[in-house]
Amino acid sequence: MSGSSGNQGGPGNTGGRGNAGGQGGNSGHGAHRGGRGKGGPRDNSRRNAQGRERNRGPQRNFTESAPSQRTRRADPARLVAFEVLRAVAAEDAYANLVLPARIRHHGLDKRDAGFATELSYGALRGQGTYDAILARCVDRPLDQLDPAVLDALRIGTHQLLAMRVPAHAALDQTVGLARAVIGAGPSALINAVLRKVAARSLDEWLDLLVEGETDQTRIAALRHAHPEWIVRAMRQSLVAHGRPAAEIDELLEADNAAPVVNLVALPGLGSLDEALESGATPGELVEGSALSSGGDLGRLASVRSGTTRVQDVGSQLVARAMAAVDLGPGGAGTGEAWLDL
Repeated sequence: MSGSSGNQGGPGNTGGRGNAGGQGGNSGHGAHRGGRGKGGPRDNSRRNAQGRERNRGPQRNFTESAPSQRTRRADPARLVAFEVLRAVAAEDAYANLVLPARIRHHGLDKRDAGFATELSYGALRGQGTYDAILARCVDRPLDQLDPAVLDALRIGTHQLLAMRVPAHAALDQTVGLARAVIGAGPSALINAVLRKVAARSLDEWLDLLVEGETDQTRIAALRHAHPEWIVRAMRQSLVAHGRPAAEIDELLEADNAAPVVNLVALPGLGSLDEALESGATPGELVEGSALSSGGDLGRLASVRSGTTRVQDVGSQLVARAMAAVDLGPGGAGTGEAWLDL
């Protein structure tokens, strides 16, 4: 479950692949509605007299259970991911708009920005499946958890099951994040739940979630963290194009592949030199394009000036094709025919 460009820009209540797809593993715990909680922790207002602003920045809608005593600062990269998930869940924000701003706010270097990017998008993409796993590890329906606690659990789960982060580091850093921005009480719960998550690999969890399930749509939804309606639509599309329905797993895996950002230099105005020096690679389909695996592209002077832009390679190809169209007398770029095109 590593990435999909469609997940980067979706509103929180439906984005991140599949609250609907992740409800299959709730045995004994009831429906969790994707973790958008109606309930919450007991009133800890007397413990909240001070210390709320540390590590929080300008984000809003944090839990009201943070105690006054702090013991450590949150890891900046994980804090960025947490802030992104909170903004998506609480404000219906678009992750691809929130993430660059949070990276800049916390001054992450390229390595930490890459980590925060994968952690943010990965936790959102895998949310349906991760929630089904968490439902097996929590003693209450997920919608009764503080939403901030649930987002911290999703961040920890993605590190444990889908990233090359040692289990002890994922546990320690996620618990430290929770202690810093949520509170000491919830951090104990997060530690206990994530230890249960860490007891199995992702494949073992997936096998457990689909055990006894016969509905192939539901199985695919759980294994690939997609809502069931998307699985059905994709399967129907395969069949309509003469492809076997059995290819659905490959299609869903491809949809979860980590996306790259497509850059293009405006002809005669822009240059990709700065992007290439920062780790981007030359594009293969369009001359004057480059591919970037992530980070804050707003740091590039050419992007800030507008001479290098983020544009999907498909759109780049369309623009090139249109520019080459023969519009008759007068050539391309003149007359009403060009405007109509």
